[in-house]
Amino acid sequence: MRTSDVAAVALGVMSVLSPDAAGAAELTVLAGMGVVSGVRDVAPAFERATGHKVIVSFEAGPSLMQKVTSNAPADLVTHYPEIIDDLIKQGRVVGSRVDFARAGVGVAVKAGAPKPDISTPEAFKRAMLAAKSIAYARTGASGIITAKLMERLGLAEQLKDKTKLVDGVPVAEVVAKGEAEIGMQQINVILPVVGADYVGPLPAELQGYVDFAVGVLAISKERDAARELVKFMSSPEAAVLIRKSGMEPPPP
Repeated sequence: MRTSDVAAVALGVMSVLSPDAAGAAELTVLAGMGVVSGVRDVAPAFERATGHKVIVSFEAGPSLMQKVTSNAPADLVTHYPEIIDDLIKQGRVVGSRVDFARAGVGVAVKAGAPKPDISTPEAFKRAMLAAKSIAYARTGASGIITAKLMERLGLAEQLKDKTKLVDGVPVAEVVAKGEAEIGMQQINVILPVVGADYVGPLPAELQGYVDFAVGVLAISKERDAARELVKFMSSPEAAVLIRKSGMEPPPP
């Protein structure tokens, strides 16, 4: 990030936080694989501006919701908007749901491998048909988006025998190990994986987005500080940091 961008973010943070953010609090944010990168990029700026400490707890698979439903100590939870809405109805999240990020689906290949042309829907379709194997998540929003896209393009049946459905790990890790030639998942989940190269996003005409929201947990003992973090996560200043991770702020 450029020095001017960092300075702008720092000034912006101070403008969106309440002036009485004196007493330092320790906040725990529960985040799954789809959004943890964005939360981790936002948290340090918030810490520097307020003196509060933010612990980003990465929860794989069902452990996130297990912690929420068992009232494990935490202050904020990030998830799909409809899940946060449901937690509000259950009384497990207090206040309003705040949408703060979304992620598009991208394509990965093994590091050093030729990158296929996916610049247009036609090129993407050719690349899928030419690949020896493809992989995407069995569950989760990006997996659902990809599966529906394959159906929509009439490729699902044709690619059935060379499709690997992935559980529990980033799809790009499977690609990095050479277990699939092409992988598709959220862009921000692809980028950190060593041994895989990011090819690019799905063509605009085919792109689908995974939305993420944040809410303050009813069990939180630091609700005021948690609300400050929510306010910052959804601010224009945080958008610079969210983009850094390969995500983007929600459309206005």
